[in-house]
Amino acid sequence: MTDRLDSLLGPGRPELSCDECFEQLDRYVEIELAGRDADAAIPGMLAHLEGCPACREDHDSLVALLQAG
Repeated sequence: MTDRLDSLLGPGRPELSCDECFEQLDRYVEIELAGRDADAAIPGMLAHLEGCPACREDHDSLVALLQAG
């Protein structure tokens, strides 16, 4: 029951929208792969990625693509 309630209430911290996530995703992944603190650079992105499976999939795909290249 707690998990269901938590998912309805959201992360309890700032979170980007899907549109904002899409606009910032390239930058976020570049910062991550450079070993810098992407969460500090783009506040709200991590919270969004934790709660949005579609954006998380885009993130993971982009990371895999850049790491392979």
